Amino acid sequence: MHREYHQWFSPSLGRPMELLRFGSAGARVLVFPTSMGRFYEWEDRGMIAALADQIDSGAIQVICVDSVDAESWYAKWRPIRERAARHEQYERYLIDEVLPLSRQNSNPYFIAAGASFGAYHAVNFAFRHPELVGRAIGLSGLYDLKEITGGLSDDTVYFNNPCDFLVHEHDEGRLSALRRLDTILAVGRDDAARRNNEYLSALLGAKHIPHALRIWDGWCHDWPYWVEMIRRYLGGNA
Repeated sequence: MHREYHQWFSPSLGRPMELLRFGSAGARVLVFPTSMGRFYEWEDRGMIAALADQIDSGAIQVICVDSVDAESWYAKWRPIRERAARHEQYERYLIDEVLPLSRQNSNPYFIAAGASFGAYHAVNFAFRHPELVGRAIGLSGLYDLKEITGGLSDDTVYFNNPCDFLVHEHDEGRLSALRRLDTILAVGRDDAARRNNEYLSALLGAKHIPHALRIWDGWCHDWPYWVEMIRRYLGGNA
């Protein structure tokens, strides 16, 4: 399998950032790690091996980014405004630095994916920038950021919280873009996040935004289940 390691000093974040890229062609898949996880997590946990046939065939190219969760949403000792501002810098890193690197592969189709808190990142990024993303895959995610901030919010938290900003989304251009997005939410029946997934699904339905909500039997909030899920949903079987 073609594998590349990249590291550079990020102007957006003011520190070095690392990522891994697997494959050289196909739909570009941006992968977020779980809460405070690292860029090598999907490789270490067997997710990349589970996608090896798709990567080697040129169907997909996977880019695994690092997180700054410990400096942003999970930095609970910092004021909420600082935590939110750090996340905004992370988004600038993704848009201004990672996406241009991904475009060395000219395939126009772009997928954002993640599990657990990585699912939040993938879905939030896709919903904020539906003009950039073709498919969003959230595995066992929680999409109400106030569960992480202890109920604290400000304008930046609001606009990074799908369960808030979708309620008041009325811009027809953005709604049209969201309706073109292929959104897949998968969660275990016994997962504590299931009700939040059902709530987000109801919000999307109320806005006539097509999506798939898939409830798996059991808890399913662990890597062996996510391996099964990503194989299914990256293969196009929603």
